[in-house]
Amino acid sequence: MFPRKLLISLSLALGFLNSVTAHAETMEEGLAAEQHAWAKGSYALPEDKREDYFSKLQIHAHDLSLKFPNRAAPLIWEGIITATHAEYQTIFSARGTAREARDLLLKAIAIDPNALDGSGLVSLGALYFKAPRFGSFGNDDKAREYLQRALKVDPNNIDANYFYGEFLLEQGDKSGALMYLTKAIHAAPRPGRKDADEGRHAAALALLNKAQQ
Repeated sequence: MFPRKLLISLSLALGFLNSVTAHAETMEEGLAAEQHAWAKGSYALPEDKREDYFSKLQIHAHDLSLKFPNRAAPLIWEGIITATHAEYQTIFSARGTAREARDLLLKAIAIDPNALDGSGLVSLGALYFKAPRFGSFGNDDKAREYLQRALKVDPNNIDANYFYGEFLLEQGDKSGALMYLTKAIHAAPRPGRKDADEGRHAAALALLNKAQQ
C-alpha cells in the first residue's frame, strides 16, 4: 500500500513545483524545485507510480523552459525529466518520449555544453546506452563520446562518474567501472542536492558491489 506520508510528501512536491514554475522570479528557483521533485520521484516513489508522476513533472519542466527561452539549464532539466518519464513507459510510448528527450538535450548543449557542470552531456550519454535499441539509440560509441566529454567538463561529477561506470560495466570493463563508480561514491556533496546525492550514492554502491562479484 502506498504510504500516506509519502503520498502527502509527493503531492506537496508537485504542488510546490506548480507554484514555483508559475511564479518563479528566477530560473534558479524553478530549477531547484524541479530537481527536488525529480529526486523524490526517482528515489522515494514506488515504480508503479512513476510513469504518471513524471508525466506531470514533464509538463512543469516544459513550462519552465518556455518561461526562460534559449537557456540551456531549463532545457537540460526538461530533457532529464522527459528521459526519466520514458523509462517507465511502454516500449511503444517510450520511443517518442526518448526522441523528445534527445532533441531537448541536443538543443541544450548547442547553447552551452558546459551548463550545469556538463549535465546535458551526461544525460545524452546515459540516454544513448540506456534507451531501448531503436532508431539512433543503442549507440555505444555516442554514449562513450558524450560521457567522456562530460568528464572533461567536470572530472569529479557524481553523475558523469556513475553513468560512465555503469556504461563500462555493461561493456565488460570491470576494472574501469570500479574506478569510476568509486569516484562517484566519494564525490563531494553538491549544495542543495542532498536528496539526489544520497540516491545516486546508493545506486553507485549497488553497482560497485555488482562489479566486484
